[in-house]
Amino acid sequence: MLAFSDDDHPSASLLVDCGGDALQRWQAVGGALRDVAGLILTHRHPDHISGLPLLMEKLWLSDHEGDLPICGYPATLDQATRCMEAFAPVTTGWEGMPELVPHEVESEPGAAVWTDAPWHITSAPVSHGDTPTFGLRVEHERGAVVAYSCDTAPCDAVVELARDADMLIHEANGAGPGHSSMVEAADIARAAGVDRLVLVHLPPGLKQELLEAARNVFPETTLGVEGKSYPVA
Repeated sequence: MLAFSDDDHPSASLLVDCGGDALQRWQAVGGALRDVAGLILTHRHPDHISGLPLLMEKLWLSDHEGDLPICGYPATLDQATRCMEAFAPVTTGWEGMPELVPHEVESEPGAAVWTDAPWHITSAPVSHGDTPTFGLRVEHERGAVVAYSCDTAPCDAVVELARDADMLIHEANGAGPGHSSMVEAADIARAAGVDRLVLVHLPPGLKQELLEAARNVFPETTLGVEGKSYPVA
């Protein structure tokens, strides 16, 4: 899970993907449940969507005001709906339970995902096997730009999403179908001309040698740490 937040607009905080207990992670970094404005689902794999029923229940228990907008490709939104329907025999009759408000994202470069201030978020299809998946370009009204690759093999779409960004958050699960290595992510960061590269979706085991190889390609590379904030001016 990623979260985009702004101290000046706390009630406009956005969550990206929901594979586990997203709200526990959000609260662990100081986020308030009432500040979750929406959820962006990059694709329908379990590690990105299976925590949705728990998210909705916790929003209900916290008296979250209003329903929850979710943005994704049609197949992803359909999967999200089925996740919730699996628990309908339990949740039917829970007064005040938030509803999902789906917003379909078009499968094309530059497709709008979120346009409410302070964010302007666009997407592009990336290369994650046969699963429709998008990466993100997140632009803040003050000018800061962050790109997120999501799960993907190296592709030109991420280069364009990250063009001249302040930060690129790129998966580095390892070279192979639908994924990227640290060095491949560093190649993307260099080609895009970003300021910083943060590697996420990391494989188990020792990583220092792989990190050094990536830094030989793009020196401003770090490993993402769960629960850490990455300020962007």
